Amino acid sequence: MSQAATATPPEFKTLSVVIPVYNENATIQRVISSVLTAPISLAKELVIVDDFSRDGTRELLQSLPPTPGIKILMHDRNRGKGAAIRTGFEHVTGEIVIVQDADLEYDPADFPVLLQPILTGRADAVYGNRFHGGPHRVLYFWHFNANRFLTFLSNLLTNLNLSDMEVGYKAFRTDVLRRIKLTSDRFGFEPEVTVKVARLKCRIYEVPIAYHGRTYEEGKKITWKDGVAALYFLLRFKLFG
Repeated sequence: MSQAATATPPEFKTLSVVIPVYNENATIQRVISSVLTAPISLAKELVIVDDFSRDGTRELLQSLPPTPGIKILMHDRNRGKGAAIRTGFEHVTGEIVIVQDADLEYDPADFPVLLQPILTGRADAVYGNRFHGGPHRVLYFWHFNANRFLTFLSNLLTNLNLSDMEVGYKAFRTDVLRRIKLTSDRFGFEPEVTVKVARLKCRIYEVPIAYHGRTYEEGKKITWKDGVAALYFLLRFKLFG
């Protein structure tokens, strides 16, 4: 049994969906609707964290009527995606957490396949896989190969055999997340959480998901600088915790 697992699996009643948001005025309402209608039997809790958007997203979220099961949190300055995810994690109450990007690259219709290994007591964490099994948009050659290199390095450092470390769709048992101290503010969340769940010897599964990637013209935010930062974070968190 992994160090992360408890002797008796908990009863899963609620899925908490953390949605970090920055300048997604065009998509945030569709993302909320898609999450609310995702085909799962668990109750849903949405924790939306606006990271000081400047395109009207913030005002749009503030104008939404109060809705049971939806928490809307506001950063008072732009702190980065990782910081927004940490804020969301601090406010979840469900037994399982999924991180949902606000840009429609990932489809909440994949929630059942992401949740299944956890619900059956087989996994502590589940990673989506964008490139094997599900439909995915064909985009940037260099992004794909940078992802392969970072995944290879991650596997080398953690002794895992992941196919897609940088994927944004990850599900976790909340009791596992509570044992991890996260510190990354920007896109370092992916390498940091991977190194730390591996250190806990969590049971990690991968499942195929659909991926509807965006171009930079359509609003994609991650750049080559974040790839270099991911390399730094992998080494930092492996060597120094």
